[in-house]
Amino acid sequence: MLINFFFALKKARIPVSITELLHLLEILKARLVYADIDEFYYLSRMALVKDERHYDKFDRAFSTYFKGLEDLAGLLAQLIPDEYLRREFEKSLSPEELDKIQGLGGLEKLIEEFKRQVEEAARGEGKEKDKEGKGGENGQGEEGRKGKKRRGRRQWDKRDYKAYDDNVELGTRGLKISLRRLRKLARTGADDEFDLNNTISKTARNGGMLDIIMRPERRNTVKVLLLLDSGGSMDAHVKVCEELFSAARSEFKHLETFYFHNFIYDGVWKEHNRRMNERLDTFDLLHKYTHDYKVIFVGDATMAPYEITHAGGSVEHWNEEAGAIWIQRVMDTFDKVIWINPTPHDTWEYSSSVALTKKLVDEQMFPLTIRGIEDGMNQLSK
Repeated sequence: MLINFFFALKKARIPVSITELLHLLEILKARLVYADIDEFYYLSRMALVKDERHYDKFDRAFSTYFKGLEDLAGLLAQLIPDEYLRREFEKSLSPEELDKIQGLGGLEKLIEEFKRQVEEAARGEGKEKDKEGKGGENGQGEEGRKGKKRRGRRQWDKRDYKAYDDNVELGTRGLKISLRRLRKLARTGADDEFDLNNTISKTARNGGMLDIIMRPERRNTVKVLLLLDSGGSMDAHVKVCEELFSAARSEFKHLETFYFHNFIYDGVWKEHNRRMNERLDTFDLLHKYTHDYKVIFVGDATMAPYEITHAGGSVEHWNEEAGAIWIQRVMDTFDKVIWINPTPHDTWEYSSSVALTKKLVDEQMFPLTIRGIEDGMNQLSK
């Protein structure tokens, strides 16, 4: 059973290894949990999952694998061989107790009764669950059946850790945390930060005379060019792109933002509503900013392939040169370039334009998820 459960977790992309599985087996051998699926859930999660980002995936895999199982005892009643039960009873019972059992019909009778009671307990709990929300027996709620253990919604079905999943779309806070992976800190500017260590050292050298030392604050000196696709199919991703822009503006001191539509051609713009009369020539952008700027494209890359590969492919104006030529110039000018795609990663294979764009940026395309942003920032930091 646990081997198949282990493979179910692997299939759910949870990084579990044989070592964690062996730990779980050792814990079960110590009988810290028996015939209680709630306790098994917490125990197995503790043993198998080492990062809270994977808790939600574990909950979904656990729910799918144990769907319909109300108690581990019900499973044990089906899977435990009679011979195993016989050995366990014989080890735990004294000779006098075994003699009494023989007089009552033997171990076979006892095993049969044990399984019957386990199955009845499982069925009884299932009936109790059906009565939840109806006030219990005779409308008496919790007092409807005294002595019976009532259970609400299973813990793994509550999805308490959904926000921790590294494949969900980002909020502004999650974006900020992920963007912080792209950092190059240096002390620049005015001396406006108190330097505790040097103050103590200098004061000690002065024989106890206080000498306060100040220093510049450490700032992120990474320079970023953010190019955002706007309009058309990107309207569905406006909210998350606004959050990305807000997070990037707060995290990067040196940030320049420009917009394009569908693909980059001979011009970009600073304000979307003035894009027809206040455009910046892409050649000027390539020559104005130094090669150490990190370039981040954000777009769904969803369009007709000819919009990338052919002159005149733009849907807004006549472009003398294909978009593929322009993005190659960007790749040749800047050291680090990535593309962030807000569409789900598992849909990319169905779009030829996405595949083409990914190839043009040397396969450095990442989904707009926590893991995707982190991977993208790590790539830019190399």
